[in-house]
Amino acid sequence: MKVFILAGGEGTRLRPYTYKLPKPMLPIGEEEKPILYYVIKNLKRNGLTDYIITAGYMHEKIEEYFGDGKKFGVKIEYVIEKEKMNTAGSILPLKDKVNETFVVVMGDHITNINLKEMIEQHKKSGCIATIALLKGKIPIEYGVAKVENGCIVEFKEKPLIENLYNTAIYVFEPEIFNYIKEKEDFAKDVFPRLLKAKEKINAYIFEKEVWYDIGRVVDYERLNKELKMKEIFGD
Repeated sequence: MKVFILAGGEGTRLRPYTYKLPKPMLPIGEEEKPILYYVIKNLKRNGLTDYIITAGYMHEKIEEYFGDGKKFGVKIEYVIEKEKMNTAGSILPLKDKVNETFVVVMGDHITNINLKEMIEQHKKSGCIATIALLKGKIPIEYGVAKVENGCIVEFKEKPLIENLYNTAIYVFEPEIFNYIKEKEDFAKDVFPRLLKAKEKINAYIFEKEVWYDIGRVVDYERLNKELKMKEIFGD
């Protein structure tokens, strides 16, 4: 099964770290291996070993480290973007590369999600798209009042608001390319188009596994100290 790993972003919010390395190549954890190393680690442990990495900014750093993937026990091809293509747009030119179910993940997220289970659920759903959603709770920093007929009937101090968060981990059927246009984003453009066309999108909800989008300098510096990769991946 083919996997597209999207690794073309500039990581501007992580400057100055990303002046010398692209975001997927930033070292993290006790072994100081690149973020992308752990992306591949989780894919491989789920039986996925055939990758196309879409890269742009400082792509040479990624190619130099991972090569064709043989030393990591996987197969890697590269597609180099000369301009920003966005998440969906980056795979559109590669539609002839797939004729069966395929996976799309980001090259800069840390997760140990059970992709085998997600793929199985996707196939049973009959949908052309499945999105991995993380069930999480975010605390509100203030007390919240419920008002009825001008009177307060309930008061909660700093309540937790539960939501389902898009982790940008997707399983697709090749038909998804019929809904993608150049330089589009999955969440902003493609998924709303699917829903408008009355296509069902399958939801794979998880909460026990970890998922981190390392978007800011403060996040990176904190997680670089706190994350224990052996605990996350079990080896």
